[in-house]
Formats: sequence, C-alpha cells, structure tokens
Amino acid sequence: MTALLNTILCLFLTIPSGSLSFNVKDFGARGDGRALDSPHVDQAIEAAASAGGGTVYFPQGTYRCGSMHLKSNIHLYLDKGCTIVASPRNPGDYDREEASSPWEPYQDAGHTYFENSLFWGRGLENVSISGEGKIDGRGLTRKTREPGRGKIGLANKAICLVECKNVSIRDITIFKGGHFAILLTGCSGVVLDGLSIDTNRDGIDIDCCKDVIVSGCRVNSPQDDAICAKSSYALGRKIVTENLVIKECEVSAYRMGTLLDGTRKTRRPSPTFARCGRIKFGTESNGGFRNCVISDCKFLSCKGLALEEVDGGVMENIVVSNLTMEDLTGYAIYIQLGERLRDPDQNSSSAGRNILISNVLAEVTDKPLTGIFISGTPRFALEDISFKDVTVYVKGGARRCVKSDFPEIGRRYPELAAFRKRVPAYGLYSRHVTALNLDSVQVFARKPDARPATIIK
Repeated sequence: MTALLNTILCLFLTIPSGSLSFNVKDFGARGDGRALDSPHVDQAIEAAASAGGGTVYFPQGTYRCGSMHLKSNIHLYLDKGCTIVASPRNPGDYDREEASSPWEPYQDAGHTYFENSLFWGRGLENVSISGEGKIDGRGLTRKTREPGRGKIGLANKAICLVECKNVSIRDITIFKGGHFAILLTGCSGVVLDGLSIDTNRDGIDIDCCKDVIVSGCRVNSPQDDAICAKSSYALGRKIVTENLVIKECEVSAYRMGTLLDGTRKTRRPSPTFARCGRIKFGTESNGGFRNCVISDCKFLSCKGLALEEVDGGVMENIVVSNLTMEDLTGYAIYIQLGERLRDPDQNSSSAGRNILISNVLAEVTDKPLTGIFISGTPRFALEDISFKDVTVYVKGGARRCVKSDFPEIGRRYPELAAFRKRVPAYGLYSRHVTALNLDSVQVFARKPDARPATIIK
C-alpha cells in the first residue's frame, strides 16, 4: 500500500505558464463590476493561444463575466484583489448546454452537459489557473434543471474541463460555485492544490479521471459533497477513476460563507438534514474506482467518509489513512455496494475489494445511527476489507434494541438516512463481506445504548 501511495505521488505535473503575458484590460476588459468582460477575456485567451501559449493576466478589479472558453497552453492568473463575478443579469451571457445526449439516463444531468459553464474547455492540453484571486459564482444556479430553460438552463458550474490533459488549478478561491464549483470529466494529469471553496453544492467532482492529486484544499459545502470521485457513463463508455490522491485536505459543512469570512467555528452549523460536506466516492460509479488514496484529511461538522459502488463498476485498491473527524452527522465510515445499476448493461455486477482504512479518530455527535456501516448485497459481496487503529465515538442513547434487521439497499439511492430506520448496532454493522479484518478497532457510545456495539453477519 505504501508503494501505491509513492507511485501516485510521483504524478505531480508542472505546467509552464509561457513567456508571454496578456492583460485582459489590454483587450477591453474594464474590471468595474458592471460591464460584461467575458468577451474581452475570450479575446485575450485567443491571442495567447494564437501566440503558442502564455499567461492571461487578471489584475485587481471586479470582472462581470458569462461563459469563457479555455484553450490549450493557457495559464490564467488571478491576481490578488481580482474577483471574477458570474454574471447574474442576463442568461444570454452564458453558453447553452449541448444537444441532447443519449447517455443522459445514466447519470445526473449536471454530469451529462458541460458547455453551460463559467470557464469551460474540452479536449485541451496544458491548462492552468492560479493566483490569489476569487471566482464569485453569484450568477450560477445550484440546480440541474430549470423549468422553461431546457435540460439545465443557466450556467451551473464555475470551472468545467472535459477530456483535458495536464491540468493545474492552484490557490484560487471559489465562492458559491453553483451545482459544481469544479467538474473534471475524463481528464488526466491533474493537480488541484491550495484551493479554498465555500459553495452551495458540490465542491470538487472528479469523474472518469486518472492521475489526479488533490492536496491542501479547504472545501465547505453544507448542502452537498465537498470532494467527490465519480465514474459516470457521461462519455458513453465505462471509464475507471484511478490513481487518485486526496491528501491534506479539510472538508466541512458549516453555513455557506463562513469558511471564507472566518466565522464558521463561531456560528451555528447548517441544519443536520443539510450538513453534507464530506469526501465521497459515488454514487455515479459505472466504471468504478481503482488505486486511490485518501490521507491526512480532516472532516469538520459534516457527514463521514462514504465509499459507494452501485452502478456495476469495481471499487478496488483503496487506501485511507490518518483521518480526524469532528462533529459528524450520521456515521463516520460508510462502505456500500448496491444494485441501482444505472447503466446500459443491466447484467453488470458491482464489486468492492482490497480496501484498507487505518489511523482514524472520529466523533459522531448527532442522532444514533452507527459509527461504521459496511455492506455488500445478497448478490455482490465486499471482499477483503481491513480496518486498523480506528477509534469512533458515537452519541448513543438508543433505549431499546432494534427488533428487525436493517433493510437491504436494493436499487435505491444508497444512503442510510433514506430508510429512516435505526441501525441494529451502535458501533459497527457489517454484512455481505468476505474477509473483514479488524485490528485495534474501538467504538464508544457517549450515552448508554441498548443496542450491541458490533454486529457482523
């Protein structure tokens, strides 16, 4: 497992910014927060691309923008004091989504259509965005559909890259990023580093990608997932998300805006039903996940780690280590196979194997579900699941044992909360698992709980 981590960490890539610089104000951008600057930004990008590549420079100012079109060999630099504001005034400022895709039935619409984004590009190489500036997505929608606006409507992604190679996004801030602050689909050779994202839906989605490192990022997303790996059918074929490293990141579900203004720990968190903000694999999982590492991450006032394979792919060789998890809602660790099979091949089989989770300290502070939930299905068993040096504290407080067993997930959406039932064990519940290895796993209930600490079936 250490060799796997070292191999993936060697994938760091450096994108040259080019020797030429193109100031967007030299191409007519005003940066006054009123004029629409995106056409002038596009001119600067085109000029840089025509010169063989270079840096498109945003000096201090507020740039009201609609859709902007990235090109190969381009480095966008957002200087300190620069804010790019997603235009809230005119839907015509944004590109419309593509023509209908035959693959839409197999994943959410937001994963199927890409061109209705603030920054977007397809089939590019050597693209980077960096700097101390900010993207303010006030004009982006958090919805995937809007009545009367086609399949999706207004832009709902701050940054969207499809089938791109050698991508770097570093240090910038994204506020209110829409349905996806960053969506990467079918990309390879990606570095996301030092980002601060405080958003109203998903923070970072990594779909059908390989050779990706996410490091040193802070993502606050109270109403959806913070960092989410997926492997959808959006590109018309099964593609494994593989060689993914998520390290030294912090995810949370405090009220939106409180990460950036520094008040998140002094203000009440979002209501429990909306507190998400976690690291998650799935649910779109047609291709599966392979050779992935999550290490040295902190979870704050959010849901716990979720590894979900439900659409006929294979989730294998997953290494998780050194997690600190505070004020969790629902569970600390959740591993689930399912039979949703939102896939053209209805005979496909979901699988999960070779998963190692170690050195975790977690505290669940809301209603008494369970600390760790691990479940295959009656048809698809999980294989070789290992926990080492894991300590979980749960709220506890159940006054009676559960008379019936927990329902099978079947074809439903794979989340415990959807069942509205208490898990029969307060600490660890496991079923349909071949070779479950437990080494120094401890679970404690803060309040007396009538349920057993552990059930393994």
